[in-house]
Formats: sequence, structure tokens, C-alpha cells
Amino acid sequence: MPHPIPKKGSKADLDYLLQLMNMIFPISDVLKQEITEHLVSFEVKKDEVLVEQNSYCHYMYFILKGALMGRTTYNGKKIVTYMSIENEFVSSISGLHGTNVSKEEISAIEDCSIIAIHNDVLQRLFLTQFDINYLFRVMVEKYYMDAQERTHIVRVGSAKERFLYFAQTKPEHMERLPLEYVASLLDMKPLTLINIKKQHELNIVKDKETAEFCIAIERCMAECELFKDKDISLQSLSKYLNFSTHKLSSLLNNQFQQKFIDFVNTYRINHIKAQIAMPGNLQYYTIATLANNAGFSSRSAFYKVFKKMVGMSPVEYARSLAFNS
Repeated sequence: MPHPIPKKGSKADLDYLLQLMNMIFPISDVLKQEITEHLVSFEVKKDEVLVEQNSYCHYMYFILKGALMGRTTYNGKKIVTYMSIENEFVSSISGLHGTNVSKEEISAIEDCSIIAIHNDVLQRLFLTQFDINYLFRVMVEKYYMDAQERTHIVRVGSAKERFLYFAQTKPEHMERLPLEYVASLLDMKPLTLINIKKQHELNIVKDKETAEFCIAIERCMAECELFKDKDISLQSLSKYLNFSTHKLSSLLNNQFQQKFIDFVNTYRINHIKAQIAMPGNLQYYTIATLANNAGFSSRSAFYKVFKKMVGMSPVEYARSLAFNS
């Protein structure tokens, strides 16, 4: 298959590249002129090879649209070594500057629009232009940070942990690029990746549902004040929420880390504490009345729960507020 043929870069592409370069470091008029004269563009079709393995890479590429990947063949197996998308520079690191052959091919995952500068031009500019040296240093630093991340991806833990790390750091790659290439990059079989991805998406749905269930539980307590019902039970609350008793109990234990009665009593005690703290409230209501209004049916049970949760008796708590006011 013939390689993509370079064409003269358009003014719009040139202006875009110069704008991005200026954001990194202000470039001189001389460098702008050199780039204007030597910038070329490539249109690369999906699956087309831009640079073959064991051949020379003659350009530093910049992706305007599409996605490229590096891929090496080892023992008859093709292994993806990186994937890059829009606004990223791409070249061969093993064959950088075209001085050595590339140990990996560069090919298109999608139809791509690419602009590039020949390595011979870059080598000449390195000798005369400080700004291109600085810009190249920034690009190389970013590349090695990405390379370190890719190395970390394939080394960390299990297949599931590698997937989670990649999904968090490269979410756009996971949703956009073919799973077979992502699987190769993560050193796992495509079917393994598909199964892990499905389970992860299912867990996200479950987590969202769990969060919504927890909000409903808290709302019926904080807004509807169901804790004031002396006869409230796991069964009555689950019926109110339209949950099964098992689901409600599981949510309380796993999400709130409380048993049902402790969960209800926490709302009751916090409500009573707020009532005690209101100026003048104890002139009109006894603490026992506040407890009764909050859902406690037994004075002794209230005092026991209050001391356990607050660390002092209701009377001592009221005195501490008066002392500190």
C-alpha cells in the first residue's frame, strides 16, 4: 500500500499550529517563517500505515483530526504501544529525528488530518533557533510523562485495575477507540476487556441507584421527620420508601454504617439537641417533652441513648450550652 503523500499545509492549519506553539512559548518571526515554508499536511485513511516498523520516520507529526497509534510486532503478535488523538504530537521515539529505524509502526485508527515538519528542517532549526529547542523540550517532557503513564498502566495490578486506571486517565480513549486496540495497550484479551467494561458500567448504574436510595432515606428523615413516629420500624419505613426490608437494612448497614434503630435515634437526638439549643425553648418545654415529641416513647430509653451518642446527659448538655453562650 502506498504511503500518504505530503501536501503543502494550509494557512488555517498553519495559524492553528502557531497559536498552539505560542501558548507554550512565544516564537520568533524567523521560526514562524521557517514553519510557514516547510509545513506539510497528510490525509491518512483509517488503517493506513504512516510509518512502517523497521523503516525511517522522517517527520514530526501533529494530529489535527483523528487518532494514530504506535504498534510493534513481536513473535508474530501486534502490540499497541500508544494511542494519540487531536492536538498531540507524534513521532517515532526509537527512530527520533530519522537517525535510526523505528521499532514500531505508526498507523491510523481513524481517518486523520495531520500536519508535519521534516526532521531535516527540525535538525537545522535546533542549531539556530532557541525557541524551537524550548518547544521541543516541552513536547519531549510531555511524551515521557505519557510514556511513563502507559508503562504504569500495563504494570499495575490485575486486568480490572489496569482498566480502571485507564478509564480514569483516558476516558475519551475508552469510549472512542476500538476495544481491540485498547485491550492490546492494556495487555489483555478483548473479551476480558469487554467483560470488565460491562461490569464497570453495571457498577456505575448500581452506584447511582444506591446514591438515589440514600437520598430518599435521608429526605424522609430530614424533611418528612418520620423519626418522630414512635411506631416507626424497618418494615414501615421500607414500605414508605417502597424498598424491600432487605434492601433498606443493607443500605443502612453498608452506606450509613448504622443499624436501623441507631439510624433513627441519630435523627431524634440531633433534633432534640437543636431544640435544646434554641433560646428560651426550655422555658416552655421540658426535656422529657422534647424527647417525646421527637419519637422516644420511654424517658429512660431516651436518656440512655442521649448519653451514649452525646457523651453526657441532656441536662448536662443544656448546661454546657448555657455556660458557653
